[in-house]
Amino acid sequence: MTAVARSVLPPEQVSSRFMRGSVAVFLGFIVAGCASDPVAPVTDPASAERAAGSAMKMVGKPYRFGGSSPAGFDCSGLVQYSYKQAGVALPRSTDELHRLSQPLRGAHLRRGDLLFFDQEGKKKSHVGIYLGEGRFVHAPSSGKTVRTDRLDSPYWKKHLSEARRI
Repeated sequence: MTAVARSVLPPEQVSSRFMRGSVAVFLGFIVAGCASDPVAPVTDPASAERAAGSAMKMVGKPYRFGGSSPAGFDCSGLVQYSYKQAGVALPRSTDELHRLSQPLRGAHLRRGDLLFFDQEGKKKSHVGIYLGEGRFVHAPSSGKTVRTDRLDSPYWKKHLSEARRI
């Protein structure tokens, strides 16, 4: 509290203003802590590289709706698991991954980038991890296993909606 405030305000108002200001600062820290995203975007290409390598190790694992472990994966579960193995905590859903990631405008794809696909009329309903050389890894659908595919195959080329970077 400044000397000016002390000389102009009665002592009970100085104390009250000081307490309100302290509470406001304290609440500001709490709100900032709650509002901050615990998931930090990856700026280190080495982390994305490690995530892509981890995803490749899961090729052949079964598809399991809601799965996010080697016992079974769905598409976003594979992304979350692979990045976790690289030391990066990511959200679980395709929508959340899309919100967190940044669009690649004019940039070249690099290993570990996320590829979003529109399937069955659903926008950004599927996600995979780019491996390089036009290939990506993903958990496609029920009854299938984690596998790699080519981006230039007719099906995936038609359904690719966006490439984004964590």
